Amino acid sequence: MSVADSAERFLPYGRQAIDDTDIAAVVEVLKGDYLTTGPKVAAFEAALAAKLGARFAVSNSSGTAALHLACLALGLGPGDAAIVPSVTFLATANAVRMVGADVVFADVDPDNGLMRPEDLEAAFARADAAGLKVRAVFPVHLAGQCADMTSLSALARRRGAAVVEDACHAIGAYHACGDGAAAAVGSCRLSDMAILSFHPVKTVAAGEGGAVTTNDPALARRLERLRAHGMVRDGAEFENADMAFDETGRANPWYYEMPEIGWNYRLSDIHAALALSQLERLDGFVETRRALARRYDDLLAPLAPRIEPIRRSRFSMPAWHLYSVLIDFTGAGTERAQVMNRLRAQGIGTQVHYIPVHRQPYYRKLNPGLVLPGAERYYARTLSLPLFVGMTPADVKRIVARLNDAVGVSAVREAS
Repeated sequence: MSVADSAERFLPYGRQAIDDTDIAAVVEVLKGDYLTTGPKVAAFEAALAAKLGARFAVSNSSGTAALHLACLALGLGPGDAAIVPSVTFLATANAVRMVGADVVFADVDPDNGLMRPEDLEAAFARADAAGLKVRAVFPVHLAGQCADMTSLSALARRRGAAVVEDACHAIGAYHACGDGAAAAVGSCRLSDMAILSFHPVKTVAAGEGGAVTTNDPALARRLERLRAHGMVRDGAEFENADMAFDETGRANPWYYEMPEIGWNYRLSDIHAALALSQLERLDGFVETRRALARRYDDLLAPLAPRIEPIRRSRFSMPAWHLYSVLIDFTGAGTERAQVMNRLRAQGIGTQVHYIPVHRQPYYRKLNPGLVLPGAERYYARTLSLPLFVGMTPADVKRIVARLNDAVGVSAVREAS
């Protein structure tokens, strides 16, 4: 490595973009009266619902908490099953198991990791053969691209299953609706609920945080109750009248009830302030990521088929969370770990999204012998390259050149 190379900044696969307005928003909360759930949470939820076109947005402490709450709100439990694509983060499947329901893994497109209608059909067939009652389907919008929500939703509805979009990668994206229109991810045009994450590597960061959007008022009320220990403070819902009301029939000011157990999954005002500030720049963040993805596409074109971007979904206007490529490691005579180590030595961080969840030891014990060739094929070739606001076109050129060297493909053409 040359002296010039060693001076180049390290480029992680993802990171947050924080500016002075974000810092000021958090400092304002720190100087105020509320650190836990307060007015900033309500403001963020209202702004998020309005931005995405949903009736309700219920914030919570993480994307994982949001997934768990969605399962709880649907009443999933022992004796039920949910279909989850195997290429996703652990939390999508784990949330189903956390409520005692069974996971039926679906295969995916080997070229982009998205669950297809035929994959969902096959998963339903396996569930039927095993005598499982599928009550929910969890399409995952991977890397910022959307699955075919029109077909997946129609199939799930025909089978009487709820639809919960795992949209943790896809805030700011749009999906086709089958009527020539496009809907914002999170609007729940074709689903019962959508799950969002505000982890630092996501497009909008809260530090940690998540949300569930829905258009169903009953689901929204249940989500709000379950994220706060299962407590209610509305007199109309009280059951213990002798404890709840004074002699005039008014609810006692200190009183609350817990009709069912819940969790402490609330978002703090500190996190909400940061997320609200970031949300105001969502459109700019998305366009910056799209521009960087286009730059990658142009520079990678000469390296196909040895290295090429994941297949583009025709059902989606993506909001890129990840920039993932497919690499023929075997054909190049190398291994993925070697490529990642070579890139890291050159100041470039990469990651793999994801190890198929059905291959995890816990799930292999529950699904012995399960083979999902699409998920295996995608996993064998995928690598996520750096993508975050704050990168420059020159960064992309550097990454592609170093990737070319690490894999050993023909020279990268010079960009104009």
